[in-house]
Amino acid sequence: RDQDIYIHTLRKLFNESHGIFMGLQRSEEELAGKSRKAQLVQVSKNYRSVIRACMEDMHQAAVSTRDPALQGQYSTQVSILSAMELIWNLCEILFVEAATAGPLLLRLLDWVRLHVCDVDSMVREVLSSESPSKHKLFWNVVDVFVLQGRMDEARHLLSKEASANPASMNMYKILDDFMKKMPVPSLGNTQTLTELELKWQHWHEECQRYLQDGTFASNPHMESICKILLGDEDAILEKKELMTTWYHFLVTRLLYSHPTVKPMELRFYAQSSMDLFLGGESSPEPLDMILMAAFEFEMHQVIKECSIVLSNWWFVAHLTDLLDHCKLLQSHNLYFGSNMREFLLLEYASGLFSHHSLWQLGVDYFDHCPEYGRVYLELHIERIPLSTEQKALKVLRICEQRQMHEQVRSICKIMAMKALRNNRLGSALSWSIRAKDAAFATLISDRFLKDYCEKGCFSDLDLIDNLGPSMLLSDRLTFLGKYREFHRLYGEKRFAEAARLLLTLMTAHIAPCSFWMTLLTDALPLLEQKEVIFSAEQTYELMRCLEDLTAGNPDKQKFQDDDVETTKVEMLRLALARNLARVIVKEGTVEGS
Repeated sequence: RDQDIYIHTLRKLFNESHGIFMGLQRSEEELAGKSRKAQLVQVSKNYRSVIRACMEDMHQAAVSTRDPALQGQYSTQVSILSAMELIWNLCEILFVEAATAGPLLLRLLDWVRLHVCDVDSMVREVLSSESPSKHKLFWNVVDVFVLQGRMDEARHLLSKEASANPASMNMYKILDDFMKKMPVPSLGNTQTLTELELKWQHWHEECQRYLQDGTFASNPHMESICKILLGDEDAILEKKELMTTWYHFLVTRLLYSHPTVKPMELRFYAQSSMDLFLGGESSPEPLDMILMAAFEFEMHQVIKECSIVLSNWWFVAHLTDLLDHCKLLQSHNLYFGSNMREFLLLEYASGLFSHHSLWQLGVDYFDHCPEYGRVYLELHIERIPLSTEQKALKVLRICEQRQMHEQVRSICKIMAMKALRNNRLGSALSWSIRAKDAAFATLISDRFLKDYCEKGCFSDLDLIDNLGPSMLLSDRLTFLGKYREFHRLYGEKRFAEAARLLLTLMTAHIAPCSFWMTLLTDALPLLEQKEVIFSAEQTYELMRCLEDLTAGNPDKQKFQDDDVETTKVEMLRLALARNLARVIVKEGTVEGS
């Protein structure tokens, strides 16, 4: 069902139609009457122009490729796109524009001329020959023009025949006059349907008289044309091969027998035209059944049949959305609560999410499905492979814009875990802060501290220096930020501030026990400064911390057996005792003076 998503040449169809779809959702619903209808007809034409552009691209691809398999694939796609535009165009005439009697026939004639292209090469061949009237296919081309209601072109060709054959001049003039005077509906509403019907009846009777008088008896070609003008079904059916389809036969038949056909009368003419044209020789194809459903004004049947036949959801999703904006599908709710428009848009958008880049278009389609769009988006966004940080940020932005907090946390956790596995601690910490995941932030802070113990320096200083309020996410992160601040103060020779901060880190119990020895060791250079930095009270606090560490350590025996640790403890005790003596002397001197 979603295989077309991966055909590169169809990308234009998906990308450009997305813009049209979004424009339609934002369009002015307040526009009433004719202006709203004109707007919707223009939207429909825009969709069709995208289909045609894709069809041309696909045709070029088929012509230029040397791979027979690819050529076959492209040709199949051209046929599918052609059928899609044929159906869409008919729906535009009948449903979107809702053409009325008179203009309806003109629209159907344009529809047939646009889509029946099988005879175009024959027309070009005859018209480009040195003497068209002598060409063996000359009369076939005249018939094609007459069958499609292209009177001016047919008359132009017949004038060449009259010039080359003076004996038929009189017949030609009479036939030319009939073709010229044939009443046809006008789009400008300059005449009423009654006036048109009266004129047409009068013209028809005059034409009938000449045929019965045997005016064209000596020229079977002209006589055949006269019979077609009179709407003779047998005469029209004789040209079956030039029409190629039953719906061409239908429009030709209406043109010459019932030009003021009303929309609701189409179903009867369509069914009988298909029966007459196929004549029991062949069964209707799926395309025939879709067009028949349209002529019968069975919109839901059109959508249902297209859903079954076409290889992707693009067509039915966009057509249904357009028809919904035309207020034509309001009453049709599906049994599971969603309406038809939303169901088809959800299916189409779900298909887009299976593609590595088109998924971004799918987001907007879900946004415009009020019932289930949010739920579908949440489900699908979680399945997007976060292959790069750039892609993750793109997905994250989409989630943040829509307040999808659970998904934001999930993405950040996944990216934090990936970064941690690749030993990119800065990135891991950044993602965990964004996820507001205290436990993970604690884990990464521990890794930073472990690395510091092993290497004697911090990585990602910029990140740690600029944690700001984020460091309050967890005690360990707070400790990491403050411990880095201690090093910065020490580096700036702000020893008194550094000493106060170091003592706070130890007495506030936010430092992990395993790190106490490192903190006490950091106090050594401050204790050895020429100027006394720690007060007596602060020195006693440090001593208490050292005793707590050595006395309360569960690995006390191991601690005592470790020569390095024992040496550190002895050095600290000595430095603290010496500092206390210096403080007492200093404080005593101050008191004495």
